[in-house]
Amino acid sequence: MPIPARRGTVTLVLGGARSGKSRFAEGLVTATGLDLVYVATAQAFDDEMRERIARHRADRAGEGWRTVEAPLALAGVVAAESAPGTALLVDCLTLWLTNVMLADLDVEREVDGLLVALGAAQAPVVLVSNEVGYGIVPENALARAFRDHQGRLNQLVAAIADRVTLVAAGLPLNLKLPKEPTP
Repeated sequence: MPIPARRGTVTLVLGGARSGKSRFAEGLVTATGLDLVYVATAQAFDDEMRERIARHRADRAGEGWRTVEAPLALAGVVAAESAPGTALLVDCLTLWLTNVMLADLDVEREVDGLLVALGAAQAPVVLVSNEVGYGIVPENALARAFRDHQGRLNQLVAAIADRVTLVAAGLPLNLKLPKEPTP
């Protein structure tokens, strides 16, 4: 699938649960000095998730963030919101993929759409995603399918990203940095 040339940059921030990846990603986006768009992929299926969402919103209150909900239509939101003068934070690909799978959508088609949208982005886009490949092989088929899809999604986004950072214990490790322009 051809990915169009883009004017924005794509950064992928990976890490485990509670690794500090979201905080690190927020810092990258706020450092741009651009208008801030938080693309939220979570759905509040239970009280715990409602509390997490409320806490995330409170953390960004008063800091110039505009939130756009994208539990499923992530490619469309990235395409619509990545205008010059803005910076997008997508938090997170893991929840988005979960939503796609639970909605019984075609994962490959949805991922391809996201890659095209990222390729056409006119603004910096920072995406947060969980690294799920460090654990044991899950015992059930759905969990194994999720792990496999998540691993492929992370690899595909990393391949087109300008920068990939792994965060562990709040510490960033750069896995891929932008290439220096040649004179």
